[in-house]
Amino acid sequence: MARRNALIAALLLAVLLGHALVLQWLAWQVREPSALRLMAAPMLTRMLQQQAAPAPVPQPVRTARARRKAPAAAMQSVVPSVPAEATVTAAAPEPVVEPAPPAPEPVASEPAAATPTAVATADAPDAATASPTADASVPPTTDSVGVTADGWPIDTRLSYQVGGYYRGELHGNARVEWLRDGERYQTRVDISLGPISVMMTSQGQVRDKELRPSAYEESGLGKRRTVSIQDKVVLNDGSQVDRPDGLQDTASQFIELSHMFSSGQQPLEVGRSVSFWLARPGGLDYWTYDVTDKESLPTPFLGPVEAFHLKPRKPQNPRGNIMAEIWFAPTLQYLPIRIRVTSGDANLDLSIDKIEQR
Repeated sequence: MARRNALIAALLLAVLLGHALVLQWLAWQVREPSALRLMAAPMLTRMLQQQAAPAPVPQPVRTARARRKAPAAAMQSVVPSVPAEATVTAAAPEPVVEPAPPAPEPVASEPAAATPTAVATADAPDAATASPTADASVPPTTDSVGVTADGWPIDTRLSYQVGGYYRGELHGNARVEWLRDGERYQTRVDISLGPISVMMTSQGQVRDKELRPSAYEESGLGKRRTVSIQDKVVLNDGSQVDRPDGLQDTASQFIELSHMFSSGQQPLEVGRSVSFWLARPGGLDYWTYDVTDKESLPTPFLGPVEAFHLKPRKPQNPRGNIMAEIWFAPTLQYLPIRIRVTSGDANLDLSIDKIEQR
């Protein structure tokens, strides 16, 4: 009798555990509705193939401050205050160590919790920087190499095969999508690993020499976190910080870096480095990528592709241990064809499968 009761108890425990796992999986799939007004995806009609990389047209630096050296610190994390300026710079492989820029006092703000209305108007032009003559209803003209007349990519979707490891092998797929409507842009990163998926979305305005994000959102495992980026940066917890020059976010950085290299604003050469501020829901990080080497990467449909490897420096004051390495290919419009993300013992490796364009 005792043995029978123990067996029944074990069966009940197994059933309850199974139900709990199913409920948890369902909770992961139920995302809070996005507060962003998502742009309609266009019909992409052609597959991008390798072509000789055009010589970038030298561009003037973005501001006088860009000529100053970036801090030697690999990355600084600031919550809730940030230094007043960020720079884009070229540096030798062994930079001279300099003290990091001092951070000003935090901006006083009411500790209001972040709500969907914080980013609901993300696609509204910034009055301080919007062009008064721009007509958002007229798409930019396109040249023969898949970029618009002002040097930005046409609508593009990069699809990746994903491998990795976290308590076992991981397999899935991912994509990075770039859309543009007049001065508005949207960059979306979507990673799917079986029943689990993560999405990161950036929206804002296209300027002559840089993207100007106005909202960033990331969602996964049933949670959504946001950043509203106007004159001030409103983090997910409602706190506010000053907006540094050249600020990007986790999703916009891929297109921003691609444009910097293709336009010649930043030479893509081994030994160079590039630095800028990145916005995430928990705060702002000063990120520096070093161009460490040039590699030939095998791809299933594009053949061997020459790409430059960008590796982030180790953070000085980390809020987390997530690091992302990126490979950019000059023969594929300087787009990112490989992304490797590591966090502790976990890693994800995104390798290019195909690139579609309008």
